[in-house]
Amino acid sequence: MVRPDSVRKWTLLAVCLTTFMLLLDITVVVVALPNMQERFDASLTGLQWVVDAYALTLAALILTAGALADRYGRRMVFIAGVLLFTMSSLLCGLAWNIVALDVARALQGIGGAALFATALALIGHEYRGPERFGALAVWGATVGAAVACGPLVGGILTDGLGWRWIFFVNIPVGVFALAVALTRITESRDPGARHTDVRGLVTFSAALFLIVFGILRGNALGWASTVIVLSLVCGVVLLVLFVVLELRHERPMFDVTLFRQRAFVGVSVATFSIAAGMFAMFPYLSIYLQDILGYSPLAAGVRFLPLTAFVFFVPLATRRFAARVPLWVMIGTGLTLVAGGLALMDGLGVDSTWTALLAGFVVAGVGIGIANPALAAGALRVVDPARTGMASGINNTFRLAGVAVGVAALGALLENRVVSEFSAVAGGNAAGLGAAVSSAGVRAVAGQPSLVEPAKTAFVTGLNDVLVTGAVVLAVGAVAAFTLLRAPASAPAPPAAAETT
Repeated sequence: MVRPDSVRKWTLLAVCLTTFMLLLDITVVVVALPNMQERFDASLTGLQWVVDAYALTLAALILTAGALADRYGRRMVFIAGVLLFTMSSLLCGLAWNIVALDVARALQGIGGAALFATALALIGHEYRGPERFGALAVWGATVGAAVACGPLVGGILTDGLGWRWIFFVNIPVGVFALAVALTRITESRDPGARHTDVRGLVTFSAALFLIVFGILRGNALGWASTVIVLSLVCGVVLLVLFVVLELRHERPMFDVTLFRQRAFVGVSVATFSIAAGMFAMFPYLSIYLQDILGYSPLAAGVRFLPLTAFVFFVPLATRRFAARVPLWVMIGTGLTLVAGGLALMDGLGVDSTWTALLAGFVVAGVGIGIANPALAAGALRVVDPARTGMASGINNTFRLAGVAVGVAALGALLENRVVSEFSAVAGGNAAGLGAAVSSAGVRAVAGQPSLVEPAKTAFVTGLNDVLVTGAVVLAVGAVAAFTLLRAPASAPAPPAAAETT
């Protein structure tokens, strides 16, 4: 059944607004991190948790939220997500220390999971055929623009009103989205969804938390320490257990049999790669712009604009052309460009200016703009239409898990490299000062002029290593897209019953 065009547009507007809001909150904090570090005297790990507490709960709960949406109604879960996200945004703005902020960010992630899990499902319910790709192009542009322009919005708010307003601004957006959801969006669900996969939720959430925790704390506690080894090993064991449980579940929240399809594997690897290799890079680029080059939050956000513009406009400019191009071409080409963009940024020196990043920003922005809508379309193409909530959840789980793991892994690499480079000049205090430099740049050695230049050298060396690592991750995703997505996806089975509205 085709819905009236006005109803469909309201649905698309509400979905895009909330998607923009929840994804903006991944990167909007990027340029505010130095201010938060100074206000709360936080370590690099504390700052990483500001990003990862949010991304981790998003990734861990999206699958469950998608399953609940299929069972109880996508509109109802969407409304619950708007309410929780809006209220937790208020708590973030009122946070009195870094721990309180991290806890509030985790609550934000729970609400965000409900919103993100229903995004593609609501679009898939309202749009069919060629119109679906057009709607997905708009949504893809929203995804890319939200992640990319977060630094600019964060800079404007941080400089103009203070960092707390990067969270307070969500409140009026949430109120508007709630009004649209209550009055315009129609209900839909999967009649075949009757059970909630609690065991899957527990094992997957615990596995992801333990893996990210192990990576985040590895430098501080020692990679061979009992806590880190147990955390990583138990995380992997629980992930294997999750797969076993899902294989035995009648209606799993994550249909792992989809991994038998080469196309599904290709989409999943590509989605994880662009998140872990590129989007997870933003916090460290922001620290470089502010704490090494000395820009204000707003000025740092402006420097991200070349990336923002291309990420937003490329999907809109290419959506008619993109609908006729095979997915493997769009995704593979997009990820190759992003990898090339990161490679162009490599080679920074102590005397480099921000323009050394410019060519890389432009190329990476074009690549993200090409890949994002195609990744979303690919996620919906490999499942039963009645289970679009699961498809949305799986695709976004890989996206957010990529951000969470990427922020942790790249941060661990950066801190380790900075400490190593700094040890020659800092003597016995190398570890403490090096860790501080990795989170606060030259502010960590304020009052010690002789250490300013070594601090810059150490940070830039570490950032170059991080850029190369990100490029390699993107290259792996591009290879997966070019090789695995060439195989035609299995046709989804017809739904057992028509969806109710």
